[in-house]
Amino acid sequence: MRNQVVYAALAALLLAGCGGGASGSAPSIPGSPSGSTGSAPQSAQTQSEDSIASANAVGSPVKTLNSVESGVGSPLATVGRGAQAVTNGQCNNGVEYFVPDKNGDANSSERIVFYDQACTQIARDTVRKYTVIGTNAESVSRTVSQYPQGNNTASSVRSDNVTISNATFGNNGYPIVADGFDRIQTSTLNLTGIKSIESSAEYSIGAANAGASAYCGDSAGFNATGISSLNETFGWAGGDLPGGTRTLNSDGSVTYSGTQSGTSYVGGIGALNIATGTQNTSCPISTPDFTLTGGTSKGTYSIPITATYKAGLLENLSVTNAQLVDGDTLNVTTNTSQPPTSSNFISGVLTNSSGSQVSTFAVDAFGDGTLTVTQSGAQYVMNDWHVIK
Repeated sequence: MRNQVVYAALAALLLAGCGGGASGSAPSIPGSPSGSTGSAPQSAQTQSEDSIASANAVGSPVKTLNSVESGVGSPLATVGRGAQAVTNGQCNNGVEYFVPDKNGDANSSERIVFYDQACTQIARDTVRKYTVIGTNAESVSRTVSQYPQGNNTASSVRSDNVTISNATFGNNGYPIVADGFDRIQTSTLNLTGIKSIESSAEYSIGAANAGASAYCGDSAGFNATGISSLNETFGWAGGDLPGGTRTLNSDGSVTYSGTQSGTSYVGGIGALNIATGTQNTSCPISTPDFTLTGGTSKGTYSIPITATYKAGLLENLSVTNAQLVDGDTLNVTTNTSQPPTSSNFISGVLTNSSGSQVSTFAVDAFGDGTLTVTQSGAQYVMNDWHVIK
């Protein structure tokens, strides 16, 4: 089974306002004055490197799982932000679905998510086209266009090439999750036509038992353009190799629970590459399909993640005391009083071993937002769960 989890980059380290209802910028940790880094202070460059590496490590699985969930189950079965039936081509609480896509292509579908419930301000447009390549397999081409609020010009376009195997397919070519399947995905994120993020991932999801499925996966990725201010590029490789659990909830949402472990990498711009091995079709995974070459290890990470998706949209994300490079710790929460399209929907904070705040970040459900290094005030742009510049 070729399944992929592309958990490529959640620019994570930071997210500020913990707890439901928090909004605005991320708060400092009590007792940790701005700029304080404990008895062994890190350099500004090290703090930026750690923050970017940690964000990418968290963002990768979140983005990939979102891609997995948006590719299962016909979109006409449930609405993105509610329980009522969906009408093809009509606004449904801030989401529109088209089967076939708006262009009328064969074997296609399209989902448009808006910033507002009336479907007037486009946020993300996903076009999916599939081709049957065997009795239990198909290839899928997905184009995901992301729009800044108040702007009708896409800020980024992600191209996904997906292969689904060992699957049973239902209406409109969607794999039936209850029967299990394997998934491989390669992705390229382009900003204004320039390749920015390269990533690959595999996922294997077992047949469901009482609404719960075992899953495992691995992924690798890197920033192809690098961070010019640091003259470096960053990458990651790892996954939930032992495996976790995908649970179907009573409201139709699904929750993934598992621990992502891997290695963060740093290197000269243009130095990193993804190496491809052999696809895994069962759990646990002993040898990942995707690894990274050309970089230097920045350190390892272990990130316990609980992520809930509904109709392919992130509804809730929680990371508690994730262990990251240089002994840093990351906590991520969802601000439930904010809509998913708010830049303060997901927030978190990265602290060092002495308990001082290193950085914070705040993003919307699509992974768009800002990462801020506390001491230096340096800010980095996050797009599609990756630090891009």
